[in-house]
Amino acid sequence: MFSEKFAKAVEMLQKDFALERSIDEKVCIDRDGNPIPWYTFPAIEYLSQFDYGQKQVFEYGCGSSSHFWAARAKYVVSIEDNPKWFEKWQQEMTEPNLDVRWRDEGEIYEKAIFEQDDLFDVIVVDGKRRAECCAAAVQKLAEGGMIILDDSDRINTSLEYRKSVAILKKADLIQVDFYGFCPMNCYTKATSLFLRRDFNFESKHEVQPVNGLGNLWSMSRQKRKDFYKKLG
Repeated sequence: MFSEKFAKAVEMLQKDFALERSIDEKVCIDRDGNPIPWYTFPAIEYLSQFDYGQKQVFEYGCGSSSHFWAARAKYVVSIEDNPKWFEKWQQEMTEPNLDVRWRDEGEIYEKAIFEQDDLFDVIVVDGKRRAECCAAAVQKLAEGGMIILDDSDRINTSLEYRKSVAILKKADLIQVDFYGFCPMNCYTKATSLFLRRDFNFESKHEVQPVNGLGNLWSMSRQKRKDFYKKLG
C-alpha cells in the first residue's frame, strides 16, 4: 500500500508531467499534447520561462525539440544526419521559421553551423559527434547566449562527453546541470546548460522562477490548507 503523499507524487508525474503517456506512446509531449524536448523536466521548466521572440536557435539533432523551439524562437535551424529521419522531419516540420537540413555524419555535420554568417543565441548539442559540435558551437555563440548539452551525465562513462564538457568550460561558460526525469524514460538523466557570463535572456513573467508543474505555492492559501488536510 502506498501512502497518500507518495500516491500524489506519482499522480503528478503521471498527469502534470504526462510521463505515463510519454512512455507508453513514445512521444515527447506535455500534458496538453504539445511537443517538448527530450531534456530533463527541470531543464524544460527553466528554459520555458524565457522570451525567445527575437532569438535564433541552432540544433544538432532534430525531434520534438525542434517544434518546441520553433513555437518560441524567431528562427530555428535543425540538423539531421539520418536520411530516413530527415525525410520524416521534412514532412512533419512545416513551421515557417524552422529550417530542417540534412548533413551527412562527419565533418560536414558539425560545420553546418558555419553555413550562414549569423550567430546563435541558443545552440543545442544533442546529436552526433558531440565534442566536435561543441567546438563549433563556442565559435558561433552570440553574446548573452547559451549552449545546451543533453545527456551530459554520460560524462561518467564516455570520453566523448568529457571532451565536450572540457571544450565548453575552456570557453569560460558557466555550467548549470539539471538532473531529473525526462519524457519517454523511466529513469533519470542530466541536461546541462552552458551560459555565457553575460547571459541576458529576459523572462516572460514579472518574477523568476515562476511556479512549476505541481507547485504548492501556485495554490491559494486556502487550497494549500485543503491540500495538506486531505493528505493528513
